[in-house]
Order: sequence, then structure tokens, then C-alpha cells
Amino acid sequence: MSIKRTITLLFLIYLSINLTFAQSSDERGKGMTKSIYEFVVKDINGNDVELSTYKDKVLLIINVASECGYTPQYEGLQSLYDKYKSEDFEILAFPCNDFGGQEPGTNEEIQEFCSANFGVTFKLFDKIKVLGDEKVPLYEMLINNPSTENGDIKWNFEKFLISKNGEVVARYRSAVEPLNDEIVTAIETELKK
Repeated sequence: MSIKRTITLLFLIYLSINLTFAQSSDERGKGMTKSIYEFVVKDINGNDVELSTYKDKVLLIINVASECGYTPQYEGLQSLYDKYKSEDFEILAFPCNDFGGQEPGTNEEIQEFCSANFGVTFKLFDKIKVLGDEKVPLYEMLINNPSTENGDIKWNFEKFLISKNGEVVARYRSAVEPLNDEIVTAIETELKK
């Protein structure tokens, strides 16, 4: 074998090894976060909230909007919250304007709307992006987890059930009502663990 061929072959082997290593590093980097407790988010008043403060609680995380056909789900969400809040259950609602511009208001307007129209007392957070390059890291983890269907949020009011140890255990699309038996049973199951 000529020196030129040997060098070319060694170079190709070198590239192959580095490419394989880079791909496996990228794959390891995706979804490495297994717990929501690693994230800090802003509440609707602009205050930092470490999600680790919700340790040992069952959570339902939802992207919400005030002008959506699913907006009446706030009523069911409030009912769920009222029923289970004394049992270490919390709802974390993240306003989002990614779908049809259905959450155009400011944080103050969103808070007023939720309070006046649905008597919302569960935690509301800062308006976020759940799609594209500006997607917040929490939602990157939620939509790419090892336990549920992966992929982008399809619309407002998509729900993620989080276990007491901060892991995603279930995902419910927008049309699944908060008081649906499947959601209620899953919440009760997680609360008993």
C-alpha cells in the first residue's frame, strides 16, 4: 500500500471515529435532563421560581391561552386544583402565544383574565415560547422525555403529568379535558406513590 493511500485511510478512520463520537455526544446531550427540578422559570410577576421547590409534589404543567377554543378548560383545571391541592398537587400554567396568536395579552392582563373569568388560584407563569428556536428549556425537556410520546406541542392546553420525583409520566393532548377519567386516575395514582 502506498504512503498516500495509508494516510488517506488513516484520515478516513480518524474522521469516522470523530463523527461517531460527536453524534453519540449529541444524543447523550439530548434528553439528559430527567427531572424538572433542574429548571428555574419566571412566574407571572417576573420572579424566579426554582422548580425544585415543587419536590415531592405531583404536578400538571400546561401551556395555556386566553382566546382559545380550549380556554374553558381553566374551569376544569381549577376544579382539579381545588380537589387535590391539599394532597401535594400543583398546577403550573404557562401562557403561550405560539398558536394562532391566542394569548396576546400582557402578564397582568392574563392574570386578571384568569382570575375574573375562572377564579384561577393555581400558579401562573411568565408567557413563554414552546415552539422553535426560542422554546424554553423546560419545554424542550417535556417534549423530549423517555416516558411519553415525543414531539412538538400541537396546540394550547397540552398537559404533562409530573411525578413526585420530577419526571414526566404522562402527556395529554389539548382535547383531553382536565377532569377526564384518565387524567384524574393518573393524578390519584401518582399521589399515592
